[in-house]
Amino acid sequence: MKDSNFKMVLILCAVAAVAAFILSLVNMATKEKIAEAYRQEFLRGLTAVLPEYDNEPDKTILTVKGKKVYVAKNDNETVAYAVKSTSPRGYGGDVVVLIGVKPDGRINGIEILRHAETPGLGTKITEESWQKSFDNLTVKDDIAVKKDGGIIDQFSGATISPRAVCEAVDKGLKFVTENVLERKN
Repeated sequence: MKDSNFKMVLILCAVAAVAAFILSLVNMATKEKIAEAYRQEFLRGLTAVLPEYDNEPDKTILTVKGKKVYVAKNDNETVAYAVKSTSPRGYGGDVVVLIGVKPDGRINGIEILRHAETPGLGTKITEESWQKSFDNLTVKDDIAVKKDGGIIDQFSGATISPRAVCEAVDKGLKFVTENVLERKN
């Protein structure tokens, strides 16, 4: 009986080792392609939130307080900064927003990078027309949904998702303003 159990364990270990080896080969073969696909997706986000630039803002990075700030330049002059900001208060979990901020402190644009909101209601946060309501806002504006006394429209039946985006945008904008823009002046 013990010999039979030992053989089963040995076979199971061999199968697991072969499977792990195959998975590692697949990972090595696809790792660079996946990384490049993520980079291209992130570049599309940067293009959406930044004004015209001629550098590679995903490679021109300031690290401030452990956070990456992406710098967009045109003719070697800084035209905007971008930062990722997360709110854990989305209906389906974290909402990750990329915020583009001009050197004068105004928002150039926002892009939702990741969310798990309810299809049909919460996913309206990805609509360009709603995201445009953040354009040109500054830290002096009350970036919150109207239900909370702010200036941003929420959706009927879906206040949680817009509230999470507002929180992430406000937090990201304040970070750039206080830690990048005010230090330059």
